[in-house]
Amino acid sequence: MIQKVIALNKIARFEYNLLDTLEAGVVLTGFEVKSARLGGVSIKESYIGEMRDSEALYLFNANFPEYKKTTTIKQEPKRPRKLLLNKRQMSKLIGQVHRKGFTIVPLQLYFNERGIIKLEIALAQGKTLTDKRETIKQREWEREKHRILKNK
Repeated sequence: MIQKVIALNKIARFEYNLLDTLEAGVVLTGFEVKSARLGGVSIKESYIGEMRDSEALYLFNANFPEYKKTTTIKQEPKRPRKLLLNKRQMSKLIGQVHRKGFTIVPLQLYFNERGIIKLEIALAQGKTLTDKRETIKQREWEREKHRILKNK
């Protein structure tokens, strides 16, 4: 499976315990796809939620920079973008968020092998400060272990 990663959300893996990951399609305009191919897309501050009047999930605050070569259409770089999921997947995610207090975070935006933009999302639970410290300790120990093995 060949993927060309457009944008990563590295902070999400540090801030949250990831429980279940899914792949979702994203409804984009043609200019947003062209802008994504050029690069510069950011999902670091983005989040996933529901709109008031619809039962669909949306990607909020993702920054798709304006495509410079267009002249006719004015674009909003941070507009909400609808996610394409099965009804069963969507109801499961929404139920978990409402009942158990989980959150849905975007992990990465990429082109799949057919050239379609997909978003990897995860059902997540926030980490406490002690969990974050434990993650840092574990990461430093792994680095030190690799250094020791490399020197021998």
